Amino acid sequence: MLRYRTVPVFAGGENTTGPRVRNTLSYPKRYPLIPMKRIILPLLATATFLLASAFVQPQATTAQVDLTQSQIVWKGRKVTGAHEGTILLKSGKLEFADGALTGGYFEIDMTTIVVTDLTGGTADKLKGHLESDDFFGVANYPSALFRITEVAPRGTPGDYKITGEATIKGKTREVRFLANVDQKGGMATADITLDRTDYDIRYGSGSFFSNLGDKTIYDDFDLQVKLVMLPG
Repeated sequence: MLRYRTVPVFAGGENTTGPRVRNTLSYPKRYPLIPMKRIILPLLATATFLLASAFVQPQATTAQVDLTQSQIVWKGRKVTGAHEGTILLKSGKLEFADGALTGGYFEIDMTTIVVTDLTGGTADKLKGHLESDDFFGVANYPSALFRITEVAPRGTPGDYKITGEATIKGKTREVRFLANVDQKGGMATADITLDRTDYDIRYGSGSFFSNLGDKTIYDDFDLQVKLVMLPG
């Protein structure tokens, strides 16, 4: 913005007969110029900071699963009732970026399957049948794997919709389930329902065999997963 200074000017001269009239003209008052580098350098610094901030990578961390504290509760149903038990993990980890879940996996030790709703020889008989080729074929497939392929937040901190892959008896199928993951609390939980026939486990399935009557075993079975994360 220019400021003006006033300069007196007299109308008339030596050849005029009338009185000299004083007029004023305004000329812009100039101020020292600011060096361009004092303007450009701060602007460049600000632009550089904003650009760098836009490309800051999220802080990635990995939490190993505590195999002694983590556990899966399984439940299968049939026409005449249901059976349930537990199974342990072989390995696992969860991956985070700035505290949000981004991936991970957990491997199940199929040799640790236990029946908890029965006791004694009856429980041992069912355990042996589940380990046989009629069901999980544990001798040939001693582990099962769940791997996370996609994570979608559900709007509440710690709640996610998980897409992943389950590999059982050498067959890999896509699975979807809801999970709650609390990195600070070191805990992740999920309820997963699987169709056993997707993994060629067809024993007693009404989808493949007729006239089974009350010996029918339903195709779906449930896994209640609890993963405890190691500190650090």
